Amino acid sequence: MSSGDRRDRSIPKGRLSRLGHFGRLAGGVAGGMAAEGMRRLASGERPRLSDLLLTPGNAKRIADRLSHLRGAALKLGQMISMDAGDMLPAELSTILATVRDQAYRMPPQQLDAVLKREWGADWRRHFAKFDAIPIAAASIGQVHRAVLADGQSLAIKVQYPGVRASIDADVDNVATLLRISNLVPSSLDLSPLLAEAKRQLAEEADYLREGEQMRAYRERLQGDARYAVPALYPELTTPSVLTMQFVDGQPIETLADAAQDVRDRAMTALIELVLRELFEFGVMQTDPNFANFRWQADTQTLVLLDFGATRDVPARTAASYRALLSAGLAHDHDRIRETAVEAGFLGASAVAAHRATVDRIIAAIVETLGKPGPFDFGDRAFVPVVRAEAPALVADRATWHVPDVETLFVQRKVSGTALLGARLKARVDLVGLAQAAIA
Repeated sequence: MSSGDRRDRSIPKGRLSRLGHFGRLAGGVAGGMAAEGMRRLASGERPRLSDLLLTPGNAKRIADRLSHLRGAALKLGQMISMDAGDMLPAELSTILATVRDQAYRMPPQQLDAVLKREWGADWRRHFAKFDAIPIAAASIGQVHRAVLADGQSLAIKVQYPGVRASIDADVDNVATLLRISNLVPSSLDLSPLLAEAKRQLAEEADYLREGEQMRAYRERLQGDARYAVPALYPELTTPSVLTMQFVDGQPIETLADAAQDVRDRAMTALIELVLRELFEFGVMQTDPNFANFRWQADTQTLVLLDFGATRDVPARTAASYRALLSAGLAHDHDRIRETAVEAGFLGASAVAAHRATVDRIIAAIVETLGKPGPFDFGDRAFVPVVRAEAPALVADRATWHVPDVETLFVQRKVSGTALLGARLKARVDLVGLAQAAIA
């Protein structure tokens, strides 16, 4: 977001206020569905409910309302838009991507009220300079530049008011929207996933916890010049304000225009980090949002930001990925399918009902990954196969399956990293990295 883009908008704080926004969202979506339904019926079509819901007009309504609410509501919208990956129609995917990039910021008076509450009425005495216009605005907080009296440059993340208290209600409201839209079968039990989403979001809203996770990552990667993690300033950090060293860098996705070797180096460093998180650290930062990574061109360094979504990786989850990688490296399609079911990546009923479909998807992915030389993330040869085969699995709602929540969070990081690799069209020795990681 540019500093000249004035998008100040006060954040709804109270439960009733936020519920009212969800009510207006539901009303707007319902109106859009009715209008689209009449249009299609008049043209002789018999549209499905999901077709009426997922229209460009409704996508814009959802994106704007979630961007206004922020907090858990916006976070869930960002997760859905990223995790859909290649499976959404291109037009809808583009519109929903605005949920990731669009966020209103606090008006100055609301920002001042938050900082007075956290640091006291004379909070400005800490700084030689504090930029009131944020350099970034996201789902849970916005980031400001500041300079201490000794000249040290800081990045200060300030949490939006009401975020922590609204998490449970926001998650429940988004779940209700999914239910009433009939996008999720009533037979599918989402309660474990929703409970975990609430817990995860509550942890992300605890900036003291995030500060400790950032400090731990800085220690783990100390001495490895490929990575930079900001230093924590604990004396100016509270549960709602995270203060850290400002580390400059360009947005990671801008490397799409860089030389091939630069793109390859950046993605190799990121993928190696994911493998170390999974098999060495036993801890993973599970949010693959591109904004969490920046690149220092002069030092060829990957800057790591935002550690709120850091969580432990259970040994059983790491063992499942180890077994799946082993089967993939052996090009053993049967073992890949069996391991995927045992680990909960795939539902047994879905495989039983659609064995040939699953096998074709596995074969397409393994064939692409198994080509000689570094894997070219720009080679999306398997995507048309997945797009052609996946609808049969999606349409059979009786076999829908929710993996273990720990697997879901790890897979989200893995999938998001692959999405960035595709954006950069990087070439990475995936086979060599995988072999070294599970050796």
